[in-house]
Parts: sequence; C-alpha cells; structure tokens
Amino acid sequence: MKPLDPRLLRHARTTRVFLVASAVLGTATAGLVIAQATLLADMIARTFLGSADLRDLRTPMLLLLAVVAGRAAVAWLQEVAAHRSSAAVKSQLRSRLLEHATRLGPRWLSGERSGELATLATRGVDALDGYFARYLPQLILAVTVPLAVGARILLGDWVSAVIIALTVPLIPVFAILVGLATQWKMNRQWRTLSLLSAHFLDVVAGLPTLKVFGRAKAQAEGIREVTGRYRRATMSTLRIAFVSAMVLELLSTLSVALVAVSIGLRLVEGGMAFETALLILILAPEAYFPLRQVGAQYHASVEGLTAAGRIFEVLETPLPETGADTRVPDVRRATIRLDGVTVAYPGREAPALDAFTLTVHPGETVALAGPSGSGKSTLLNVLLGFARPDAGRVLVDWADLADLDPDAWRRHLAWVPQRPHLFAGTIAANIRLGDPDASDAAVRDAARAANVLEFADDLPRGLDTPIGERGAGLSAGQRQRVALARAFLRDAPLLLLDEPTSGLDAESEAAVIEAVRRLTADRTVVLVAHRPALAALADRVVHVEPAEVAA
Repeated sequence: MKPLDPRLLRHARTTRVFLVASAVLGTATAGLVIAQATLLADMIARTFLGSADLRDLRTPMLLLLAVVAGRAAVAWLQEVAAHRSSAAVKSQLRSRLLEHATRLGPRWLSGERSGELATLATRGVDALDGYFARYLPQLILAVTVPLAVGARILLGDWVSAVIIALTVPLIPVFAILVGLATQWKMNRQWRTLSLLSAHFLDVVAGLPTLKVFGRAKAQAEGIREVTGRYRRATMSTLRIAFVSAMVLELLSTLSVALVAVSIGLRLVEGGMAFETALLILILAPEAYFPLRQVGAQYHASVEGLTAAGRIFEVLETPLPETGADTRVPDVRRATIRLDGVTVAYPGREAPALDAFTLTVHPGETVALAGPSGSGKSTLLNVLLGFARPDAGRVLVDWADLADLDPDAWRRHLAWVPQRPHLFAGTIAANIRLGDPDASDAAVRDAARAANVLEFADDLPRGLDTPIGERGAGLSAGQRQRVALARAFLRDAPLLLLDEPTSGLDAESEAAVIEAVRRLTADRTVVLVAHRPALAALADRVVHVEPAEVAA
C-alpha cells in the first residue's frame, strides 16, 4: 500500500492543504529538535567542563524553555490541523460516496449488500481519523527530521553520519515487510467485518419471518460464528502490530548503540571534542524516533486505508451514460413512446424487456398487467431513468429520454413503489419529501387526499407522530397511503405506480384505490396492476409477457 494514496488528493481536496501545513510544521519541528539538542549539549559542556553556574546558564535555559514550548505548540498545531482536515475529508468522502451511489442508481445498488455499504460510509470513513491524525503527520516528520538531524550530525562528525545513513534505511525496510503482512491481515479483517454487518442487518430485517419459521436461533449461531472469525482476525492483526513495534525498537536501539560505541572510542583516544560527542549522542535517537513512530502509527491507520480503498472502488465505478439536456418537453401535453425497448440484466439469459413497444397519450392512464418477472417494474425503471435501454428508445414528444438530464426529467414525475421506504421521523416529514418547501397546510391537504388523515388524526400527535425506520409503527396500507400523499404533494404531471395495493387487506386496498383514483385525475399515469379493482381505474390495460413467451 502506498504511504499516500493519490486518490485522496483527487477525491478530497482538503488533503492538499493539510499536506502543505504538515510539511511546514514538520520543518519547524526538525529545526526545534536541532536547537534543543544544541542548547542541551552547550549547557552540559559549560557546566562540567567550564564550571558555569546558574547565572551563566540563565540565557541558555530560557532559550531551551522557549524551544520546548515551541515544540509543544507545533505538536498542538499538528493535532488541530490533522483533526480538522480529517473531519473535512470524511465529510467530502461521505458526500461523494452517497452522491455517486445515488447516480449509479438502483440497478447497481441491487448487486451490492446494503450492510456493507452502510459500514463503509460510517465505520470505514471514521477509521480515517488514525490516518490523518497520526500516520500522515508522522510520515512528514519521518522525512524532515532525519534529514535535518543527519545534516547537522554530518557537520559535526562524518563517521557518525555514515553509520546513521547506513542503518536508518533498515527501519523502513523492516516496516514495509511487516506492513505487507499487516495489510493482508487487515483486508481479511475488513471483509469479515463487512460480512458481519451485512449479515446482521439482513437477519434483523427478516427477524419476524425467522421467528415464525423457528430459524432465529440458527441465525444467531451464524452471527456468533462470523463474530468469532472477526475476533480472531483482529487479534492476529494486533499480534503483528506488537511484534513489529519490538522489531523496530530493537533495530533503532542497536543503531544508536553503534553510534555511541564509535563516539566513546574516539573520546577515549582524544579524537573528538566532548561537546560535539554529546550533541551527536543527543541527536542520534532523534534520527530514528520518527521512523519508529511511523511503523507504530501505520497499524492505527491501516483499517482506514483499507476502507478508503473500497470507497475509491465505488467512486471510480463508471456512471451510466446520461443526457445533459435540461429542456424537458411539457410532460402534461407530451406523448410518451417506448419504441422497441430491450433491457438485459447481467447473469440473466433472457432480457427483462425484449423489443417492447408502447405509446402513452397525454392524460391517459395505462395499466401494465402480466406475470411476475415479465418486466413491468423494469419498464417503470426505464421511465424513471434508472435503467438504460440496451436497444430501442424512449421518446417524450420526439425528445429522446437518453438525451435528457435525469434530474430535470425526474422533477416532472412522481413514483410510488410497491414497498415505499419511509424514514425515521414524523409522518409529516415523510410526506414532505414530495416537496421539501411545502407549507404545513399543503402537507395536510396531501394527507387528506391520500386518506392519511383517516388514521393520523387518531394518533396522539397527528401528522407529527414519529415513526421508525421503514415506517415501523404503521401498517402496510398506512405506509402506502403516506407514499401516495408524497405523490399528491409533488403534483407531478407523470405518475408511475408499482402495484400500490399489493399485500393489502380489503379495507386498506379500498382506501388506497380511492386515493389512487383522486391522484390519477388530470395526469398521465403508468401503473402496474395485478388486482382487477386497480386495473379498473385505467383507460386501457397492456399485457406484458416474459421475453421467452414474447419471442
């Protein structure tokens, strides 16, 4: 793994400012280290050889105190810069990750595990703290301090400088060897953590079904087994970290000992001044210390780098080709034509849609009927711009949908999926997703039109009643009506409905169908309908056959 991944510079511009600041502070640290060693050597030499008293050493002591304070101030500035940069980079990466995943669309997301992506955007991005707050600043010091210290030692004693020049490279060599083993272990640990997160999320989501069929305990055993694998992988990584610290400490200690023995022999022979020898002995450990710390901090940052690698894989996934024309035709008066549309999914022999042709006139309600897997939902995804036809065209008053900007196009339509997603928050907040700028009165009117007030007014706080993730606390029919209220509030000229009455009891179905009848008035509507009561709302019913049957 590279010490600095160049993709960080591309995807997080704050990194560049942080690197410049770290280089300046690292240079200041190197200068202060040399100044501190020089003052110490001078004071000790004057005390033992020159019989200097405290009065004579007042100025050097004040200077030494200032240098120590300066080092503390520089270290504090490095911490502040590192944490602020880390926070900015994490924010940028999370935003880019969410934006890119959204632009990749449901077709790409369907092939990913939601638990892994959630772990990546939370724990994975947070793990970059160690990289920015510890590893990168230490990496800068590992370059500036040894070079400055080595240059100063060379001016005083070339023999010691040669010993340091020969032994210092051994530390990064051994650190790289240990780092390769650590990286392999950490990759395995991260894969296990992603598997654990995804598996746990799937189990929690399906817990009611598992309880009904008596399989909850079996899944708990599976989670226990994955957790054990993660624990063993973590302990294995920690063992390597401890061993690497011992190896690097041993190398630096032996290297400093070589310098000390060389200096001691020459002092005995009278070939070196005491002050020079003392200065080199003080500076020699400083040449190795930053390199040792790099090895130690690498282990704290490797999880973040591993997660960052996966984040960059997502960010560099090519986006589907989309148009850029924001001039969308007047959808209320537009005729929508699907001309020989074919959509094929990877891993499937037959296409989901095969040369499908359909014309939807302005203000018309068209119901799509057909067996499961015939491509009805795929057709809606094509109209939403989430699936791009492999062949054929979608024309909106002779404007090719592929040439239109997807965001500009979607502003003219409303979509109610078969299983609408409700977020943790209030009922009103979930309805307001249809139009974030809508007033409270408009939200209430939309709720009334979608028959949401039938049950919301009986709740303790009405539309301000909080609900859980995925609409926890509401029945399936109530969740569907909240989704229809969103569509009412959006007031879009094109409405797409994907089996809004699927899985509902008779009473809920009647309430939803009544809301759908109001919603389809004066709009162009394409709806997927299995039940006759819903299909009866359409001006005509189009049967969609599976590709094999159509062929």
